[in-house]
Parts: sequence; C-alpha cells; structure tokens
Amino acid sequence: MHDAGFEPELLRPSHELIHDRADALLALHKAPEILTLVNVWDVASATAVADLPETKALATASHAIAAMYGYEDGERIPLDLMLEAVGRIALSTSLPVTADLEGGYGSPGETVRRAIGAGVVGANIEDQLRPHIESVENVAEVVKAAEAEGVRFVLNARTDALLRRGDRPLDEVLEDAIERGRAYLDAGAACVFVPGLVDEEIAAQLVEGIGHLKVSVIGVPGSLSPARYQELGIARISYGPWPQRVALTALQDSARTLYAGGALPPKTRPLT
Repeated sequence: MHDAGFEPELLRPSHELIHDRADALLALHKAPEILTLVNVWDVASATAVADLPETKALATASHAIAAMYGYEDGERIPLDLMLEAVGRIALSTSLPVTADLEGGYGSPGETVRRAIGAGVVGANIEDQLRPHIESVENVAEVVKAAEAEGVRFVLNARTDALLRRGDRPLDEVLEDAIERGRAYLDAGAACVFVPGLVDEEIAAQLVEGIGHLKVSVIGVPGSLSPARYQELGIARISYGPWPQRVALTALQDSARTLYAGGALPPKTRPLT
C-alpha cells in the first residue's frame, strides 16, 4: 500500500520555511480572532480548503486520514503512512499545517520530530486519560524534541476528560480537564484541546480554569458558532472527521442522483 522505506525527512522543506510557519501558527493562536480550522485528509482536500482566502492554516484529521487508507482510527494506521500523508499535505501548501498525531504512537517526542521533518509545525497529541504524570511527561517530551529542532512547535495538547466522561459528574470531569490543561501549559503546550460537545457553560468554565485564548474545541453537530466561542475566549475550533463526512455525503448524494438518471450539480467547480 505504501513504501515502507518512506522517510518524510527526504522531502523536508527548508528550516527557514518551517520556522516561519511555526511562528505564523503560534501567532494565529494568540490573535483575538478565533482560529477556525477545516480539517483535511489529503492533498486534494488540502488544496480545496487552502484556496479559500479565509483559510489561515490547515489541520489534518487522523480519523479521516486513516479512513482514506482503509484503517480504523486509534493509531491503527502505520506511523510511516500517517507521516507520509501529513507530509504531502504540508508540501502542497504555503500555509502552516498542524497534524492530528493521536497519542504520539508510543513516542510522542520522536513522532513530532519526524513530523517537523515533514514540514508540520503543530500537532494534537492525546492524553487518552493516561495517568497525570505520564501525560505531562509526554507533553514535555514533545516540547523538548521541538526545541532540539529549533522550532516553536504549536502543541495543542488534548485531554480526553470530557470526551471519555462516562458516568462521572460533569463538575469532576471539568476539574480533571482544567487540572490537566494547566499542567500541559506549564509543560510547554501552546493550547489545550478539550474535545466533546462544549456548550456555553462548559466553555466559560474551561476558559476561566485554563486561560483566555488557551482552549481549543471541536465543532460537531450541536456546537456553538465560532463567533460565540470567540466571545467566550476560545482560541481555536477545528472539525475533526466531519469535513470528510460532509464531502462523502455529497458524493453519495450525487451518486444516487446519477444512478437515477440525473446530472451533476450545475454549480460544481473545477478545483486545481
């Protein structure tokens, strides 16, 4: 399916480009305007999104990339193949690219080092509710690896406290998310990603507990608008696998129309 000998470093953009893109991505997280990232999964989707003037940066979605190659989510896709995919996306654009690297594939620092070599300047790394100390050490490992590469890498440290809430009371879950988030920031993360359905009350508590412009959320059906999250002090919103699901829904709907004797949508645009 792929060249097992692929090394993203062979396609490495210049150090100056990587450095500049990392600084640009960090600045976008610090800006008062919320950073809206429409997740992509290959060069074609990256090009389509990057061509829009509103696009300031690109984010990949691990679930979507895994699905593209026929793998389930959860680090089932080989790391080499994931890095090849995000590396090709980074090479296809002049915009900064942040990658979803799941839990770091057992060695978050080394995984991020290789991702930087492929041109990636930011990443989500999941804590997967590992023990607190281990999770903080993983963040510190990523930061140390990026510093060794001379890049101000934008780590969007993800805590799964809300996503894996289970039967725990919400107050306990948010306390856990906030404690972890603060520790990740202290260890050098730029932002804290708290996936799950985040309403106004939860967003306000996360911002109060973790920090203004330090919280990242995911947009899912039922989420607040980016504008409202911005008012609440959220730094970033991304959409995970949902853009791919939107695209595949449109594909399936078009296929049904064509099978029924219909025509292609008249507003279909050629994409380069």
